[in-house]
Formats: sequence, structure tokens, C-alpha cells
Amino acid sequence: MPDPSAVAVFADLREEGSELEALVRELPAPEWAATTPAPGWSIAHQIAHLHWTDRAALLSLTDPAGFGRMAQEAVAAPESFVDEGAAEGARLAPAELLARWRETRTVLDGALAVASPDTRFPWYGPPMKAASMASARLMETWAHGQDVADALGVRRTPTARLRHVARIGVRARDYAYAVRGLPAPAAEFRIELTAPDGRGSWTYGPAEAAERVTGPALDFCLLVTQRAHRADLALTATGPEADRWLDIAQAFAGPAGPGRAPGASR
Repeated sequence: MPDPSAVAVFADLREEGSELEALVRELPAPEWAATTPAPGWSIAHQIAHLHWTDRAALLSLTDPAGFGRMAQEAVAAPESFVDEGAAEGARLAPAELLARWRETRTVLDGALAVASPDTRFPWYGPPMKAASMASARLMETWAHGQDVADALGVRRTPTARLRHVARIGVRARDYAYAVRGLPAPAAEFRIELTAPDGRGSWTYGPAEAAERVTGPALDFCLLVTQRAHRADLALTATGPEADRWLDIAQAFAGPAGPGRAPGASR
């Protein structure tokens, strides 16, 4: 019997992709060239990057050897492979790019549904189970969707799907320290986030923890995906380590990003 939690994240990933597609589907072709908060990236670059990474995830699930060749290309050009992949897709006509992304999402959805729930599939970081891969794809789709929304001046309504993004952000705490060459705190933090609908909260870590972070779930997700500067968010840190973490937190793999300048988002 399928794991209900895995089925839920697969459905949430579908919904996240559909919501972003609806945001760009009717855009006139010239508007795909609009700049986004990511330096050098247009709306077309954002969608092309999501198509590229969805294709990588699909290869991981269905063709490990093919994914291995794709990963080797990344190893050969670690500083440029992400930008190069986005630029290649951005050169397509917007309608063609959108169609390719939609098709890849659909095939990936099917591959996730039939994947062995206990198998760990290769990735650019540690291997991941299918449910974790879906969570990571949702996180990235939401984050790049925020770039698109910012470019269009659109304020999206946050949903309960942000639970997946928040969970990754919490679990990636020690990675944020490691990628900067810093020792991670020994003790767990307590994270208390107000759910997007304002009813209830999402909590992580021991209730008695001395180091704490509180605030809206949306703001926490914007912080850990580096889509907004801490100064623009209603997050509160209690304790010096929790305070330090909010300056360096990241939910994504790879080098520490520069983040956004204060006032640059939304």
C-alpha cells in the first residue's frame, strides 16, 4: 500500500507546478524576457531551470546511467552548469519551453508514483528516496515561482504546501553551517511557525530548547530559500545561535548564495 505521506507530497508537487504554470501560461512572449530578482535570469530562465532539474530528477528515477552522465557534466563545470542549463532552455520559444516543462512534469509525476518507496536515488547531493525528491522539487518550484511572481508584481497566496519547504529548511540547518565552514550547534533549536491560514502552528525541535525561532511559515520559507532578506521578514530569534542561523540559513544544496538585499523582494 502506498505511503500516504508520499502520496500527499506527490499531489502537492503537482499542484505547485500547476499553480506556477497558470502564472505564466498566458504571458505574451516578450514578457518571458522580463528580469527576475536572480541576476541575469529572466522568467524564461526560471522556467528553463525548473525543466532542467525536473528532467534530472526523472533521469535519476528511471535512468541512473543517464543521470550519471548529466552529473559528470556538472562536475566538469561546477560554477557554470546551472546557468548554462537555464540559458539553453531560455533560448527556446516560450510556448515550446512551457510545453516541454509540462510534459516532463507529467512524466516525472508518473515515475514518482511507481518508484520503490525505500530506494535511494542518486542526486547532486546525498541520494534521496522518491518522497524526499518530490519535496525537494516542490521547494525549488515554489522558490523559483517566487522569482517569477516578483518579476510580475504578483503576490501569491501561501498554502499548506509550504510545510514541505519549511521542513527542508529546518532539516538543512547543519548544512547551512557546513557549507560556510562553520561548526554546527550541538543542540537542536525549537522552531514555531504560524501556518499560512493563521490557524495553528508548525513546530519542530524540543519544546524546552533554549535557542528558538518563531514567526510566519511564509517568512521562514522565504528566508531559507533566500527569496527575501531577514530584515524584511517577521521572524524572531531567541539565543545567539538561532540569531546567527537566520543570517545563513538555506534550504537548497550547493554553495552559500548571496541572498537578497534588504527591500529587494516583494
